[in-house]
Amino acid sequence: MVGMTAAAKRRLHARTVPFDRSLEELPVFRLSDTSSEEASITYTTDEGGRWRVLASPGDRLPGTFDQDVYVELMRRYHESGEPADGALSFTLHAFLRSMGRQVDGRTYEQLRGALTRLERTVLQSERGYYDAATSANADVRFTVLAAVVVERRRASERDQLALFPAVTAGEPGEARVVLSPVIRQNLAARHIVPLDITHYLALASPVARRLYRLIEAARAAGTVTWRVGLDRLREQLPLSQRYPSHLQRVLQPAHDMLKEQGLIREAIVRQHQREWFVDYVLGARH
Repeated sequence: MVGMTAAAKRRLHARTVPFDRSLEELPVFRLSDTSSEEASITYTTDEGGRWRVLASPGDRLPGTFDQDVYVELMRRYHESGEPADGALSFTLHAFLRSMGRQVDGRTYEQLRGALTRLERTVLQSERGYYDAATSANADVRFTVLAAVVVERRRASERDQLALFPAVTAGEPGEARVVLSPVIRQNLAARHIVPLDITHYLALASPVARRLYRLIEAARAAGTVTWRVGLDRLREQLPLSQRYPSHLQRVLQPAHDMLKEQGLIREAIVRQHQREWFVDYVLGARH
């Protein structure tokens, strides 16, 4: 279209959004929002690296709502032209609407809590996170959001900046967040996984949404079939269930949703000798 700005072109095509491939392959979000005594996730990569997700003292690990907030943040970062300073500004109301969530006092509180967790939950890598700038697995410690600030929308209070816990529970506001420079660096190096946001939002369960992210990470590695050990998949998602029969009951509805969207053609859970595997046949890229 004549005269269309670069930002307008991005909005036109913002259905597909690039995500940091290193982070997509690692567990960050628990697939439940219920409180848990677990204060960390520990994961060992295929190369022997160590990855930890450490909850902020007094808070829980990021969960299903936080996963959706992360996806919306990445969409907005892409639509904004991947600003060099990583800063994004938005109203809480518009953000929730973009997520397809009902807008009320409860969801405002959920959003503030999620943004705070993404700023305070520590992601720690000991050769577990691949840094595309150095082409090596890095020792690094970071948070998804480097900073989170909100201001009340009333003009008389514009100079009274406060972190989210200080804001009245039901009150809308305008947020300013800064995406981690570690994540921005991998995006700039195009070490990415492209996700179709329309497909993501059409998946009705958090397990299906996380599986979609993992499957697209496998596709980014150049494969059309992906075999993964059931225990390994449990760790990557991550899921709390441990027995193969329990895991299959959790995975089956997610597999059905992914098939309905054409994201996979098949998902076969099978036992080979004493180990269980899942074989995924990926659908055509949309």
